[in-house]
Amino acid sequence: MMSRIGRKLFWILIASGMVALVAYGLIPQPIEVDTVQPTTGSLAITIDDDGETRIRERYILSAPVTGKMLRVELDAGDLVVAGETKIAKIQPSDPSLLDARSRAEAQARVRVAIAAHDQATTAVARAKEALELAEKDFERAKKLRKNNAIAQADYDAADNRMRLAIADIRSAESAQRVAQYEIDQAEATVKYMKASYDPDDDHFFNIVSPITGKVLEIFREDSGVIASGTSVASIGDPSDLEIVIDVLSSDAVKVRLGNPVRIQHWGGEKPLDAVVRLVEPSAFLKVSALGVEEKRVNVIADFTDPFQDRETLGDGFRIEAKIVVDDTPADSMNVPAGVLFRQGKAWKAYRVINGTAEPVTVEVGKSNGISTEILSGVQPSDQLILHPTESIESGVKVIAQ
Repeated sequence: MMSRIGRKLFWILIASGMVALVAYGLIPQPIEVDTVQPTTGSLAITIDDDGETRIRERYILSAPVTGKMLRVELDAGDLVVAGETKIAKIQPSDPSLLDARSRAEAQARVRVAIAAHDQATTAVARAKEALELAEKDFERAKKLRKNNAIAQADYDAADNRMRLAIADIRSAESAQRVAQYEIDQAEATVKYMKASYDPDDDHFFNIVSPITGKVLEIFREDSGVIASGTSVASIGDPSDLEIVIDVLSSDAVKVRLGNPVRIQHWGGEKPLDAVVRLVEPSAFLKVSALGVEEKRVNVIADFTDPFQDRETLGDGFRIEAKIVVDDTPADSMNVPAGVLFRQGKAWKAYRVINGTAEPVTVEVGKSNGISTEILSGVQPSDQLILHPTESIESGVKVIAQ
């Protein structure tokens, strides 16, 4: 009798255990989620795009006269000194063989060179005045910043304006030197055309470098007859680089002169800093890697780091640029963009309260695509669910991974 009762009790316990296991299996298990907390700090709003370096002033040296050019002894990368290094030597042809049109063109080049020099001289004067004003504004901004009378952004803008003015005067003075070189070359050509020709004369017409820099490319190296106006070599100063960043035209309208630029993935150990000098006024058509036609605009920026920090960076090198077009206050609260999702016209986020997902409506501010400023709706101590899936809804049990 007792054994029969024992067997019944045994099977009752087994059945109860199975029911308990089934019931436990039907209880919803907490969903594993990734959570983050809001951070505090200034959020930089940037336009990110690829670009390349470019020597600011590239000079193409051409044969000023027709004649026989000797072999060019220089190679790409060789150093040249302004007014000293001879790029090429040309033994002129008999000037009596030149027609009236060639003589008129040579005289016209003299007039054009003189006009260019006058224009460059005026540009130098304007650049000096602009630099003087920029220096005064910067000194004033420096004093005001010490007393916290102006924002850091206003101080940075004054600093950028002064840097741009320094770059402008350097460029204007370089253009003035080159214009004087063009005058000398053009006048020498006219003088040669008026001279009497002696076939036994070993006189050579020298093409001399107008700047101190490096040979970038040799277009004509071999000895032989060369016509007037034929390109021989290009030279430039590798330390005087600028950055060309082509951005979408819809992004270009947000860029302003003086905007900071962060240069990354250029091959060096640390990022470089630059500042926007020019937004070109016209766009061009470019086909993207996906085959989509895009309207793009070139943004030109100047380095603010010293040459010693980027001396291995050359002409035409690829870089990745971040153009800072806006920012948020230093005490702004930010969250990863993956926290937010749209529900109707409102922005929402899920926060974890006592192990449960609860939706909350948030007011968003500025965003750079990676992080977003939060104006209201969450607290700095809130645990927010990152990349919520469709299985996450109000009241669902969750557990942080």
